This record gives sequence, C-alpha cells and structure tokens, in this order.
Amino acid sequence: MSNETIFREVDEELRGDRMRAIWKRFGPYLIGTAVAVVLLVAVNEGWSWWQNSQAAAASDKFYAALEIADGTDVAAAEKAFADVEATAPAGYATLAKFRQAGLLAKSGKTDEAVAAYDALATSESNQQLKSLALVFAANLFVDKGDVAAVQQRVQGLAVAGNPMRNAARETLGLAQYKAGDLDAAVATLTEILNDPLTGQEMAGRIQIYVAQLIALGAKAPSAAEAAATAIDAAVSGTETAPAAAATPAIDAAPAADATPSVGDAPAMDVTAPAPAAGTTTEGAATGN
Repeated sequence: MSNETIFREVDEELRGDRMRAIWKRFGPYLIGTAVAVVLLVAVNEGWSWWQNSQAAAASDKFYAALEIADGTDVAAAEKAFADVEATAPAGYATLAKFRQAGLLAKSGKTDEAVAAYDALATSESNQQLKSLALVFAANLFVDKGDVAAVQQRVQGLAVAGNPMRNAARETLGLAQYKAGDLDAAVATLTEILNDPLTGQEMAGRIQIYVAQLIALGAKAPSAAEAAATAIDAAVSGTETAPAAAATPAIDAAPAADATPSVGDAPAMDVTAPAPAAGTTTEGAATGN
C-alpha cells in the first residue's frame, strides 16, 4: 500500500469523525428546527381554515337575517342580527349593528335608532364607518327640522377632503329647509354644487332643490357662486334644473333600511339623503 493511499484513508477517517462530531453536536437542533417549521405551517393552515369557516358561517347567518328583515317580523329580524353580532367576527358584527339600528328606525323607534347609530360612531375605529353612522343618525333628525342635532353630528364631516362631506351637507341643507331657514339651506346645498368632485346624479338633484328653494323665496346664490355652479355643470355635463321640475326621491340609506321622510313641506317633498355605502366591510365590516 502506497503512502498516498494511507494518507487518503486517514484523511477520510478524520473527515468522517468531524462530520459525526458536528452532527452529534448540532443534529438535534436541526431536527428540532425542521419539526418546528412543519408545526408552524400546520398551525397556520389550521388557523386559516378555522377563520374561513367562521367567516362562512357568519356570512350565512347574516344573509339569513337579511332575508328575515325583508319580511314583516321585525322582532325575529332583531333577534337574528343580535345573534350575528354576538357570534360573528368583527366585520359582520358591525354590519349587524348597522342593520339593527335601521330596524329600529323602520319600527318608528327613532330615539333608539339615533342612540344605536351614535354608539356605533363612538365605538368604531374605522373612520369611514364612524362617519357613516353619524350621517345616518343625522338623517333621523331631518323630519324634525332639528338643525342643531344635525350640525352636532355632521358639521365636522362637511369639510373639504372628507369623503362624506357632500352627504353631510345635503343632510344639513334638508334640515335647514325643514326648519324654514331657506337661505341657509341654499347656501349649504350650493357648497355641494361648487365641489368639483360632486357626481352628476347628486349635482342634478341638488340643482333641483336649489331652484325650488329660490322659487319659494330663498335668496339666490351670489354671482360668483352661480358662475362656479355653471362651470361645474358644464364640465360635468349636467344642466341646471328648472324650478318647476319634480323633486326626485333620494335613495334610502342601505344600512338604515328606513331613512326618515322630510314630510309635507310646501312644493318640495324631500326624503332625507344617505351616502352610498358600498361599505360593508368586512371589512369592514367592511366600506367610502
């Protein structure tokens, strides 16, 4: 046997001894790490499955409650939504709270509905849902012409940059009209027309309101405001509605299910506005 062969065998033995020593020292840690990774993946998958199953169950309960609410058994609908609120994840629970408040308004329990919406506005961390609850609560004061109560809830929303600003302004303007302050109503509603981001549908509706208020004796907007309104109408493709045009009904609040009617005001029968809530969020529980 040559020296080279002997040295090679000795070297291989030394490498083998080193590998056995390394494995003996670190092998348990490597095995433990592998087991931990497998367990973490299994736990994560199990948690995801459980969350999805809970969300699916909550969805079924919520839509079942909606079907009951479409009927005449208000008590059964309230019980169904209360069950969703108690057992469902946060998003569906919030939707259930909005629907419960809407059922209260639908049943004529205005004070309880206002309290429910105010509670939502206080407890919600999502700013959009908080604003939505405030506007819904304010809508319930329009029929009473309680401008102070409406201002208390929406005045902070009716500012530039707030996504709910025009819904808040419309609610405030209708409350001012109902209270008999036609000039203030025109001024508030004109702010919506002067907003370059106002949608065509809302702009057309507000133009009709303003025209009819002026026909009832309200002071017309200033020349600068009128010019801005005309420019906005030209850019958006809308036309100023004539004073004699019929007033369209504003869509009822989707979550409230019963937005109050303004009543028998002369020449302008208005239904209190509500913002579009594509929101339910679950997330949201989920919804601008």
